[in-house]
Amino acid sequence: MRLWHSWLNNFILASQYNPPRFVEFLMLMVAIAMLVVAIILPDRPYLVLGLSLVVGASLSILVREAIAPSPQKQLTQFTAFLLLVISIYGFADLLQIL
Repeated sequence: MRLWHSWLNNFILASQYNPPRFVEFLMLMVAIAMLVVAIILPDRPYLVLGLSLVVGASLSILVREAIAPSPQKQLTQFTAFLLLVISIYGFADLLQIL
């Protein structure tokens, strides 16, 4: 029970310390879950939702880094740009299937 209490306190503290980064983290975690569900159940809505969350999170990361750069600015921007390109490629592949 202490482990859960400690985890919950860390979760709350992280959300208060840097809210934009916390929201981006949640978006990426939900996107990963949706993409895993899309692999298990090959339905398009799960894939579209997962890719949309990845696009939203990566654009949010790029905007946040442009406004207030972090110490790992180049790595963060590269990773966000890579996620954006991969998700746009996923959307393009989806449109080709239709």
